[in-house]
Amino acid sequence: DSYELRIVRKFTALLFFNISIRMTLMKRQKIGIMGFGRIGREFYRLAQQNDQLDIVAIVDLAKPEILHYLLEVDGFEPGEIKLDGNYLISKNSKTRVFQALEPSNVPWDIFGVDTVVDCTHKYCSKRQMEDHLKGGANRVIISTLPRDEIDRIVVMGVNDQTISSDDKLVSAGSSTINALALTLKTIHDSVKINMAMVTSLHAFTSDQPLQDVAGRDFRRSRSAAENIIPNMIPSAAWIGIVIPELNGKVEGIALNVPVSKGSLLDFTITIQSDSTSIDDINQIMKKAADKKSEWIEYCEDPVVSSDVIGNDHSLVFDAQATIKTSKDMFKILCWYDNGIGQAARILDVLEAYKKFEGIGGK
Repeated sequence: DSYELRIVRKFTALLFFNISIRMTLMKRQKIGIMGFGRIGREFYRLAQQNDQLDIVAIVDLAKPEILHYLLEVDGFEPGEIKLDGNYLISKNSKTRVFQALEPSNVPWDIFGVDTVVDCTHKYCSKRQMEDHLKGGANRVIISTLPRDEIDRIVVMGVNDQTISSDDKLVSAGSSTINALALTLKTIHDSVKINMAMVTSLHAFTSDQPLQDVAGRDFRRSRSAAENIIPNMIPSAAWIGIVIPELNGKVEGIALNVPVSKGSLLDFTITIQSDSTSIDDINQIMKKAADKKSEWIEYCEDPVVSSDVIGNDHSLVFDAQATIKTSKDMFKILCWYDNGIGQAARILDVLEAYKKFEGIGGK
């Protein structure tokens, strides 16, 4: 090739490269985060690995210096995330940090936010979620279950195929319902479930006191570090919405236990067949783990709660724990990290809508 032709080819390649970079940047989805507790920070960390997402704003009541400090404590290398005044700066995003008391006080339109990820676990009503839309966001995804009816509760691997571009008020479920619904759906699709009772042994949460102090109810006033505390499990009530064929067949209770991370679901289920064996149940979950490996992990090791810390699957099925009565009743155990597992599902839900709508798709 002549020298002139080589120059033209290099110039053309450089031109197409610049166009590609610009198109990528144009397609980046702008995200706002409200609530920068454990799930909010885990979501931020996971989002840094996705160059199609631009975290443009974070709303929290804490000072930016403290939020930056907690990011570094949580696992970012020193200097990987820099604080410049009220901005968190990473290789992918320059994020404005500011304070606001309620969604109605947040001007998302100033930052061009496409989707708000609300990780406060506080603003879960339809009206409060709509305040995010009034502030300029196109969609809001909350990190827990809603208080009333909204457009969609999305449990990945269960009902994510039902999403619609009309969904504006969305819940990514909770860590418990993601593990609960995915387990029940997997088993019910193979051997029909008659009834299910579930106990969630859940790590204590940030809204529980470490010392006895008067709270909103009697048991929640007791020390989280010193007690096993019975609690309600709203996930069971929503199962009928996520899996209609199991409506009215699932009930449960939660026990908040004195560990900071790592939770467990203890299922007791009855099925229609008397001939199903322990190995049959385990094989059902093993095959599901092969098919839905991003959400289900099959484990034959003698695991305990700390072993699942940092595991971003919706559930880790404990194959050693499956037991059966003489007829149709089984007990199974599923572990989950109630922090990073839920952050990963929020990201999955966000990606599902992006792919469905063709926004910066993979």
